[in-house]
Amino acid sequence: MNQSKYIKDILKRFGMAECKTRATPSELKCDLTPDGEQTDQRKYREMLGSLIYIMTCTRPDISWIVSKLSQHMSDPREKHMTALKHVYRYLQGTVNYELSYEKCDNKLELMGYSDADWANDILDRKSTTGYCFSLSQNGAVVSWKTRKQQTVSLSTCEAEYVALAATIQEALYLSQLLQDMDHTFEQTVRVFEDNQGTIRLAKNPVNRQRSKHVDIKYHFIRSNILQGLISCFPLPRPSQLTGATLNQFSGLEVAGQLLLTEIRCEKTY
Repeated sequence: MNQSKYIKDILKRFGMAECKTRATPSELKCDLTPDGEQTDQRKYREMLGSLIYIMTCTRPDISWIVSKLSQHMSDPREKHMTALKHVYRYLQGTVNYELSYEKCDNKLELMGYSDADWANDILDRKSTTGYCFSLSQNGAVVSWKTRKQQTVSLSTCEAEYVALAATIQEALYLSQLLQDMDHTFEQTVRVFEDNQGTIRLAKNPVNRQRSKHVDIKYHFIRSNILQGLISCFPLPRPSQLTGATLNQFSGLEVAGQLLLTEIRCEKTY
């Protein structure tokens, strides 16, 4: 699955058909604070709306930066427009990237990957949740999301725990959907998490003093683990999804390459 024609169309529409390419969706230390000169709000919304459509359908690798840019849709500044054009330059160089779904001999196995970028928003210090799911170990993702958390987390463990809660909600939905399509599908969903404290907190029903600030609603994670619906595992290093060590990346700065996928690339020169 790819949207190469649509990407070429919007590059032409916004006058970037001959622009220089970029290797990543955003700069590593991307400054998106709401200051500086204002930019054309209508054009910004049109360009961002096109990216949201691409991100939702076939390009999880731009999920993080599109989520961040969407937070400034009401009052965009020049720096936001610059970051937005950076994404278009990245798409120019990866126009033929695609999600490749192939038939496999093994039984389908729903597995997910959960991560959080703790207190990455310098304005309100809220964290960012990111997750993805695939139906085989080396298959392309079938579901993904990057979203700003609604509350401020007081620790990395709490941010990861909130992200894990969102991941498990999606896991239960996908599991039920698969059971509706195939009544023989019945298995425990494996969810990989890179924070050992979060995994221990999810499995251990004892409340510790340092974890009491975690909201009660997120403890539904434990009930699903005890029922055998979900099973949490440490994230393998190096990741078998990306084929590269996670230490090469920072948080969710390059969301698609960190946790979102195996996107097969067939470049044409």
